[in-house]
Amino acid sequence: TFTVEEAVETIGFGRFHIVLILIMGSTGVAEAMEIMLIAVVSPLIRCEWQLQDWQVALVTTMVFFGYMVFSIVLGLLADTYGRWKILLLSFLWAAYFSLLTSFAQSYIWFVFLRAMVGGGVAGHTQGEENKQIIVVCSCSNSFLSLGKVFWLAGSLLIIGLASVVNPTIGWRWLIRIASIPGILLILVFKFIPESARYNVSTGNMGAALATLQRIAKINGVAMPEGELREPTRERRGRFKDLMHPKYLRTTLQIWIIW
Repeated sequence: TFTVEEAVETIGFGRFHIVLILIMGSTGVAEAMEIMLIAVVSPLIRCEWQLQDWQVALVTTMVFFGYMVFSIVLGLLADTYGRWKILLLSFLWAAYFSLLTSFAQSYIWFVFLRAMVGGGVAGHTQGEENKQIIVVCSCSNSFLSLGKVFWLAGSLLIIGLASVVNPTIGWRWLIRIASIPGILLILVFKFIPESARYNVSTGNMGAALATLQRIAKINGVAMPEGELREPTRERRGRFKDLMHPKYLRTTLQIWIIW
């Protein structure tokens, strides 16, 4: 018999993982563009709607408020229904509300719609989690680190676009253009499998084995011999586990860093 971890190590790092990192890295581009968009649009909506400083600041605040609330909700849903489904839902959600934002005719509607976009973008992290779960093996750490470059690329891209689009066709078109990467990514999500570890945690051993076999086939390597077996788990992780004395210090440190 063999476990998921043993299969991942045997399969190693190959073509499948490179494509996966490119796709999941591109979610970082889309996320950065949506988050950084406010920085390059705020001066224009300030003039158009005669906003005060606190009103401009509130737009950014509400984006991250939506991000915070939906991170909790989508995280719980991902644990229940799988990361792939929530990732797809979050991209559809973010693209839809981002496009609606470009048609906002008042400040109140703009703030509300951008908060909804922030909620959708919160689900993009499920793609990062899925990538980490699928890719993790002793040979892939450097490639996972390179994934952060995509977020920086998205930030630079939106700033470059703003310098061209804002003075010519306006901020509404900038928002529409910024939503394009997210829409295009939806079309390639079929390539991304659900994590084998997630399928195992829900008892779906057949789906977990199919995912591992697919990755091995694309990488051109053989699966380990034997049958996929995992120890039975009495329960899955719970939020209150973060407060357990064993993990409390680490939990608080990570929260403070973020």
